[in-house]
Amino acid sequence: MSKQINVALIGNPNTGKTSVFNSLTGLNQKVGNYPGITVDKKEGICKLPRGVKAHIIDLPGTYSLNASSLDENVVIELLLNKNDKDFPDVAVVVTDVENLKRNLLLFTQIKDLEIPTILVINMSDRMAYKGISLDIEHLEERLKTKIALISTRKNTGIGELKELITNYKTLSTEPCMNATSIDKDYFESLQKAFPNQLLYKLWLVITQDVNFGKIDRNTIDAVSDFKTKSKTDLKRLQQKETIKRYQFINDTLKKGQTIDLKSAKDIRIKLDRLLTHKVWGYVIFAAILLLIFQAIYDWAQVPMDFIDSTFASFSEWAKTTLPEGAFSDLIAEGLIPGLGGIVIFIPQIAFLFLFISILEESGYMSRVVFLMDRVMRRFGLSGKSVVPLISGTACAIPAVMATRNIESWKERLITILVTPFMTCSARLPVYLIIIALVIPEGRFLGLSYQALTLMLLYLIGFGAAVGSAYLLSKVLKIKSKSFFVIEMPNYKLPLFKNVAITVIEKTKTFVFEAGKIILAISIILWFLASYGPGEQFNNAETIVQQANPNASETVLNDMIAEHKLEHSYIGIIGKTIEPVIQPLGYDWKIGIGLVTSFAAREVFVGTLATIYSVGSANELDDEDEAMSTIKGRMAEEVHSDGRKVFTFPSGISLLLFYAFAMQCMSTLAIVKRETNSWKWPVYQLVIMSGIAYFVALVAFQILK
Repeated sequence: MSKQINVALIGNPNTGKTSVFNSLTGLNQKVGNYPGITVDKKEGICKLPRGVKAHIIDLPGTYSLNASSLDENVVIELLLNKNDKDFPDVAVVVTDVENLKRNLLLFTQIKDLEIPTILVINMSDRMAYKGISLDIEHLEERLKTKIALISTRKNTGIGELKELITNYKTLSTEPCMNATSIDKDYFESLQKAFPNQLLYKLWLVITQDVNFGKIDRNTIDAVSDFKTKSKTDLKRLQQKETIKRYQFINDTLKKGQTIDLKSAKDIRIKLDRLLTHKVWGYVIFAAILLLIFQAIYDWAQVPMDFIDSTFASFSEWAKTTLPEGAFSDLIAEGLIPGLGGIVIFIPQIAFLFLFISILEESGYMSRVVFLMDRVMRRFGLSGKSVVPLISGTACAIPAVMATRNIESWKERLITILVTPFMTCSARLPVYLIIIALVIPEGRFLGLSYQALTLMLLYLIGFGAAVGSAYLLSKVLKIKSKSFFVIEMPNYKLPLFKNVAITVIEKTKTFVFEAGKIILAISIILWFLASYGPGEQFNNAETIVQQANPNASETVLNDMIAEHKLEHSYIGIIGKTIEPVIQPLGYDWKIGIGLVTSFAAREVFVGTLATIYSVGSANELDDEDEAMSTIKGRMAEEVHSDGRKVFTFPSGISLLLFYAFAMQCMSTLAIVKRETNSWKWPVYQLVIMSGIAYFVALVAFQILK
């Protein structure tokens, strides 16, 4: 049996830590949460030389072990707790060759914890371009470690890094400097009071909001012969520690690093002036968004049509091939259409994640965050609120978690409450199918009406978020001010491997998470739609035949199927809520979709796909082939008086309803967890649903 070791990847934000993680693990990775908290935890498996396996854990980015947010606390608490199952056998500190001085602060702190530590200097392919040269031998001697000079872009140095990880037991655990000299008397008394504890660990427990083992600050303060210090004195000592570390780093880099400024070429300043310009910056960002939405429509159309027709054919094949019975009906009318309702959107969702990943990888997303801070401030939001809001375009759940780095509780609360207004990827399937049904084809200035509609829905979501934030800032009387600081990473060409892994992992997560819900709901829906109480359902054939004696067999079968559906359990639920939703332009079938989509917004399409497939008696022929697809069935759906259900007014009403409604129980659950109260998620549900109903009602009544 091969041995498995724990490896912690640690580093400042924007050092390429994720690229190193991807190079080591490939697709052998998963994302979860740390026990008890909602901070992302990425881990994977890497095969090392001599049959050794490494469990790689990618820790949240941190500038130092002086934590200021929950995700930074995660790093410290893991490094302090030897009893944690993920406690590292070896720490790999990832640095960026262009910001080595700043990155080494964290490295020197980790060395003080006496954990075997490897220094990775990433982006080595840029050294010649930036005029940088390194004396690796000198750096290794001064830093008391082994260095892996790598380039994830050129895929160089990864083999050497794996070899160093394999041989981690040969690494020196000796600190590279003596930080305790900032106050010898204090640290000597601390060591005497706790002779069996590592001194730097004690220092972190005293200065940070973290614990390890059975030692905490109260225990330390309670020791009679140990002289405690005030918070002001501790803060002053922390500053002295940081100065002393930088003095050591500067001294080390005098010989270890040479930078020839004359040979360094950089267009970053010129690009930043353009991309963060107070006018052109917004124009460029809007143009990029328009191009993305246009591409989502144009590029994904062919694979979507293929998936749509394939699932329709597969469902029809199952109906005609499988033996008659309830189980065959479940497969043909429940599972296949339900799954088809989510699989059809894989191309568009994959393209959305592709573009977001490219913007992040290139360094442009940080400029967007900086640019949008100017807007955010006017609406009472923290500059740091921009990150969760932009994250909300992918999913509100991780976006709500991302608010953890906002120090002010009130600003954080406002961000949590308004983030669900942002258009997440779960709304995308609903938007795309409705837009395709009710927005006519055509172009304005080369851009399709459908792409422009999608862009407008994103803007409505953003407008609702910042507008609500402004109102909340007045209601909650926020007076606290915070400073917005963001690092502008260097521009770089996106690494294909990183983009590909991001798209695959995010799309896979979206599909499988949604798939579980849709599979369960499809089975429940099929049962509720295939069975019903009373004579109206059980004697549907006789009732319909007596009422329509001259109808052809095909028409009669369709009328029987419709009658059964209307008097099934699900039909009764839909009919019950129909009076409430009728003023919005919806029928009882759409009502069922609204109810089930509370589990997850994307379930709406799968629900309608299942409902419209149950009991369908149409046989495939050339004329009716379009009817076999989800969009075809929805397009042909009519009210009892013959009017089409999905028209421009009802479609716009439905789009606006989903733009504002809180149709996601997972988001409500995470808001409860983050705020530690049911009060705020209940407010969200009631207020957002009320706004959605009112806006949808007004839109339908005006447009009809």
